[in-house]
Amino acid sequence: MRKTLVILAAGIGSRFGGGIKQLTAVDRQNHIIIDYSIHDAIAAGFGKIVFVIRRAIEEDFKAAIGDRISAVCKALNVETAYAYQEITHIPGEVPQGRTKPWGTGHAVLACDGLIDSSFAVINADDYYGKNGFKKAAEFMATNPGGYGLIGYQLKNTLSDNGGVTRGICTADRGRLLSIAETRDIVKTPEGAEADGKKLEMDSVVSMNFWCYPPAFLDELRTGFPAFLASMSNPAKDEYLLPVIAGEMLKNGREFTVLTTDDQWFGVTYQEDRQSVIDSFAKLHADGIYQDDLYSDLRAVPGEQAVNA
Repeated sequence: MRKTLVILAAGIGSRFGGGIKQLTAVDRQNHIIIDYSIHDAIAAGFGKIVFVIRRAIEEDFKAAIGDRISAVCKALNVETAYAYQEITHIPGEVPQGRTKPWGTGHAVLACDGLIDSSFAVINADDYYGKNGFKKAAEFMATNPGGYGLIGYQLKNTLSDNGGVTRGICTADRGRLLSIAETRDIVKTPEGAEADGKKLEMDSVVSMNFWCYPPAFLDELRTGFPAFLASMSNPAKDEYLLPVIAGEMLKNGREFTVLTTDDQWFGVTYQEDRQSVIDSFAKLHADGIYQDDLYSDLRAVPGEQAVNA
């Protein structure tokens, strides 16, 4: 079966002014960050891409990347599909005052019916590096029922322009013990801190790059209604993958942490854009990527792909 990559692109991008941040060009060829993730996933052997978006951005998304990527993927025998995350896609009525999406767990649940094999999940607006996709593909190939997390060093995941949210991990010999969602992590002259507390720069953090078996969807089908029933703030509470993982850990589920020293970058803030453009230019200058981005890829073996 095809290894599937789920790309979470339904986020509002509330901190990024002047457009939908996931659709911002980052190189001279007008590629966006998602292009590089798709390139690296196909190079690692992924054979299906599922975009999770909102209907409200569908036209812009397909104009910026979706239609182009469908053509690229078709030539490489990679399947593409769309899932739609909407706040109305819940059992029962939407709570009064609710305007924001239901979170990353709900976004993955939107893929129900589109996934029948091991799959990885990433954010649309993060550059993860090639090594993470290689490790994810190898893990899913050798652990078809396993749960995994690609772990990054905190020092490689910070923004120069403001605070970021990271899941700070505690692990023992590659086994995830806990994950603490930590908000507003900022760079300091000494390293990094959050809420005045110094953080170790070599800490392993989650960038929301997960590996799951298809059975994870069963977890979401039962877990999301339970989340809705237990919300303390129905207008703002979110069903988040790190929180779900924490609950699964408490119930005895094992997650493997697969660490990489790749450098993350992304457009969290409008001011990040130029540094991201410069970073991709350097990757091209160093020969990591071709100017014709997808030209070095070969078709994925298997039956003819079906594309959205």
